Amino acid sequence: MKFDELYLSGAILDAIDAMHFENCTPIQEKTIPLITEGRDLIAVAQTGTGKTAAYLLPVIDEIAMGDYPQDAINCIVMAPTRELAQQIDQQMQGFAYYMPVNSVAIYGGTDGQTFEQQKKGLKLGADIVIATPGRLIAHISMGYVDLSKVSFLILDEADRMLDMGFYDDIMQIVKLLPKERQTLLFSATMPPKIKMLAQNILRDPAEVKLSVSKPADKIDQSAYVLYETQKLPVLRHVFRNFKNSKSIVFASSKLKCKELGKTLRGMNLPVGEMHSDLDQNQREDMLLAFKSGKKKILVATDIMARGIDIDDIDLVVNYDVPHECEDYVHRVGRTARAEKDGVAITFVAEKEIVKFKAIERFIGKEIRKNEVPSDLGDTPDYNVSSSSGKGRNKKKNKSGKKGKPEARKEEKPGEQSENKSEGKREEKKEGANKRKNKRNKKVEKSAENAVQSPDSKDVKDLDAPKNTKEKKEKKEQKDQKASEPPVSQSQIRAAMAAEAARADAEERARLIAAAEARRAAAPEDGAQASKPAAPKGQAAGAESPKPKKRRYSRRKKASPAEAPSAGSSPSTALPEPAAGKPE
Repeated sequence: MKFDELYLSGAILDAIDAMHFENCTPIQEKTIPLITEGRDLIAVAQTGTGKTAAYLLPVIDEIAMGDYPQDAINCIVMAPTRELAQQIDQQMQGFAYYMPVNSVAIYGGTDGQTFEQQKKGLKLGADIVIATPGRLIAHISMGYVDLSKVSFLILDEADRMLDMGFYDDIMQIVKLLPKERQTLLFSATMPPKIKMLAQNILRDPAEVKLSVSKPADKIDQSAYVLYETQKLPVLRHVFRNFKNSKSIVFASSKLKCKELGKTLRGMNLPVGEMHSDLDQNQREDMLLAFKSGKKKILVATDIMARGIDIDDIDLVVNYDVPHECEDYVHRVGRTARAEKDGVAITFVAEKEIVKFKAIERFIGKEIRKNEVPSDLGDTPDYNVSSSSGKGRNKKKNKSGKKGKPEARKEEKPGEQSENKSEGKREEKKEGANKRKNKRNKKVEKSAENAVQSPDSKDVKDLDAPKNTKEKKEKKEQKDQKASEPPVSQSQIRAAMAAEAARADAEERARLIAAAEARRAAAPEDGAQASKPAAPKGQAAGAESPKPKKRRYSRRKKASPAEAPSAGSSPSTALPEPAAGKPE
């Protein structure tokens, strides 16, 4: 179907003709009539099928020809990334070139001047606001954004927005919109969370589904099964076959993206990088260089897998197998866009075989396997599990030598269990025999020692039976304890009190006996023992001087009145002699 067969105005058809578009894509052919009827819509189609034009063309035509306010926001288009928001804004400017409809792109990672331009566009009321959810909420929180007159809400790449955690932001924005509006939801996949979102924000929507999660038919898909160390030589081989082709090489992480870009630049290839460590200006410059052909090869992470509309990409190389099956579809969808042909090549390392088989089941197609150049050596076997570690040309048997692996007989589940049980019984029997032989050797050795030295006490009779009497006594004690009834807490307390009373009585008796022994040993007349003799130089009956105490504190200085007389002792003065008697 051609665009002039749709119910679009002449001005927008002139813009379409100026952009060299003639025929509608299937998604455009099925969705544009439904949108012009005013119905809510859920459209699911793979990337590169023209979904952006499918919703922009009828909405621009409706706003230009309808009775909508000129100083208010009439439409909001939400996108998951700033790159996609910029791309939608660029297409918007081309489609509305002959129409009195303006737009503003709202996204983060900009400077203060760009933020002020965004603020001005929201205040004046741009007809169409193309925004990422987070940055739009940042402007709404400042109080100058009026969404009360919005008539159209469009969610592009809705599944990716939900994957990035924008569900709450989307619902916060939806609460500010009028209930009477037209809502359009476009997605590449249809997971359950998209259905839940549709139930909350859409009213009786029409559904359009085209080849969900399958690459375009014009993509020539193939793969190389190789070891990790062979990826770079094979990539060099691929670029020799695709000279001067615009190519994207997808890596699993930004670290590998940087390393791979550095290595390819060392091979004198025009290589650029695209990953999350680049700021907004660097991303824009890199995309411009890639689109213009200044950079023929772009090494990128999955941020380039969606929302980047570059029509002339000839080759996509998956340097690593993507973690999710849907990511594979989005990656290879960068080529064969706008009804063109393209090539997608995937490098499958030994550990990635399981993931790649899941991708083949997901898309319902077996992807062709290319032969690795023979000078690069052996390669893994795709039909063998990656955990086995066996290659196509390098197989080992149990002995560790190269050669044909030993043939194994196929056994039924019942036979396998019987063989296992028989093997366990044989192992137990062998162990018992070993222990018996060891014991017999010890018995023989001890017998020899006994013959040589019969009086030795160190020789043990290993044939003597064990002491069963002790075992019997221990068993009886154990049984007796088990037969006794359990002791309660009150009984335990009573036993403890009785034990304490018994200990007190014994102590009291011991003290009484000691006192009686002391009284019996004392003299009957009660005379006291004689005192020890006085020291030499001291009168008998004179009181002996007290021993001096050692002082550790500083002595107080005595006053003049209390000072001792000359010749007197510093500690104690001697008694004065009696009057009239010589000393």
